[in-house]
Amino acid sequence: MIRINQMKLNIEHTSDDFERKILKTLCIKKEELQGFQIRKQSIDARKKPVLYYVYSVDVQVRDEAKVKKTVKNNQIQFQVKPDSYHFEVKGTKELTHRPVIIGTGPAGLFCGYMLAAHGYQPILLERGADVDQRTKDVEAFWENGQLNLSSNVQFGEGGAGTFSDGKLNTLVKDKFGRNHEVLRIFAEHGAPESITYESKPHIGTDVLSAVVKEMRKYICAHGGEVRFHSQVTDIQTHSDNSQKILRKLKIYDSQKKETYLLDTDLAVFAIGHSARDTFSMLYQHGLPMQPKAFAVGVRIEHPQEMINQDQYGKNYPSFLPAAPYKLTANLDNGRGVYTFCMCPGGYVVNASSEEHRLAVNGMSYSRRDSQNANTAVIVTVSPDDFGSDHPLAGVEFQRKLEEAAYLEGNGKVPVQLFGDFCENRPSVQLGTVTPHIKGMYQLANVRNIFPEFIAESLTEGIQIFDHKLPGYARCDAVISGVESRTSSPVRLIRDKSLQSEIRGIYPCGEGAGYAGGITSAAMDGIKAAEMIASVYHPFKMES
Repeated sequence: MIRINQMKLNIEHTSDDFERKILKTLCIKKEELQGFQIRKQSIDARKKPVLYYVYSVDVQVRDEAKVKKTVKNNQIQFQVKPDSYHFEVKGTKELTHRPVIIGTGPAGLFCGYMLAAHGYQPILLERGADVDQRTKDVEAFWENGQLNLSSNVQFGEGGAGTFSDGKLNTLVKDKFGRNHEVLRIFAEHGAPESITYESKPHIGTDVLSAVVKEMRKYICAHGGEVRFHSQVTDIQTHSDNSQKILRKLKIYDSQKKETYLLDTDLAVFAIGHSARDTFSMLYQHGLPMQPKAFAVGVRIEHPQEMINQDQYGKNYPSFLPAAPYKLTANLDNGRGVYTFCMCPGGYVVNASSEEHRLAVNGMSYSRRDSQNANTAVIVTVSPDDFGSDHPLAGVEFQRKLEEAAYLEGNGKVPVQLFGDFCENRPSVQLGTVTPHIKGMYQLANVRNIFPEFIAESLTEGIQIFDHKLPGYARCDAVISGVESRTSSPVRLIRDKSLQSEIRGIYPCGEGAGYAGGITSAAMDGIKAAEMIASVYHPFKMES
């Protein structure tokens, strides 16, 4: 296999142009070309208004040795082996009970998927509803403000990522092929094939919901089981040579309004970053954990057309997708300010999961056709800011901000113009930017939510960003808050076997502090499944 890197073509190229570029680069004739596969695609707008697509392409030719002898080009790699992922089942230990996975976000879903595919017959427990019912619950909340505490933007099938942009890019270094395997599985279950090679792949909330459902069907068809409305409220352990070992899970079935015990040898806790009650329960059992740094801030909305022109140039082709961006700044006060979960053509959403507390997030549908771009603009905070060294101090820090946001907006999403935010005055009317928000909102003074060091950092950061994207600090940009669920505020300590000190508990994914997004969480779920398969052989149901 030959890999051509940095193959550049005009943004309006045709498929024939693409093939001719391959032939010219490799100095071969058409009949010598046996096939090719795009490995990566990105847009190069550094010389706008002239725009390019840049590709990495794997090419099969009739005689690779001949090409290697003829062509001298540092953009070309020879004898490339395609990325391949292999799941090994080499465990020998007997499973007395079926493995349990707690949470059906990307970490739990992919862990369950891999275990089911290889004969482990896992049980997946989800406190929330299936994705269809969950969507109805979320839309009802946005419409009337009545929050379902177990079925909302944070909880339910698919996890918090289901109501997001469905962004699938990750910075995690991956030499085992897990990253591409995640994308391949998504594509196999209904996502567009292009996610396997786009530099910034995304699915969109609408498509991701359907993909999640198809993955659940696969799990069930391969011996797994998914139980919705099933919240783990406690654990039972026994001691062996002074070591705690998981024995049972206590589960509350919110539909049947009853509690039952489930025996298990192991449980993967893929609980998500908002499972605050579960963090507290595990802390009470002495499970080692520590507070960790995260980031808090606001959502900011701009016209998508302004972002498109900043990124592509004024006369960009209409077929280009809504433009994304990523911005960072290091401030003199030592804080970092950066954009996070940027949603081109998206919506700000009320992402609350607790009574009398309010959090926002962003999401896009697959078409990304809203008039606004939105992103979180967030400031790093560390345990030094929490006022306590308690492992759950970060949770309380989040809660105080969310309580302030709820009060500031009278239960609705508080909204403010950026110019008013800078002047610390409540907004009384909108400018030319109309908020695109899922859920009710109210004009307010968002600055009141924050300690002054965060408010000042946000102001300075957004003004710095204006030098990179002209118009970013426009006075009528819409600010809303509070963006507090960027990542888990706690890390559940695990060892090289991926287990806690309470043996049989496998902390996993973003909620446990080991991932930061859909793809990295999914990869961590696969990693947990690999570890289980390295110890245990597939589960055999008693006849």
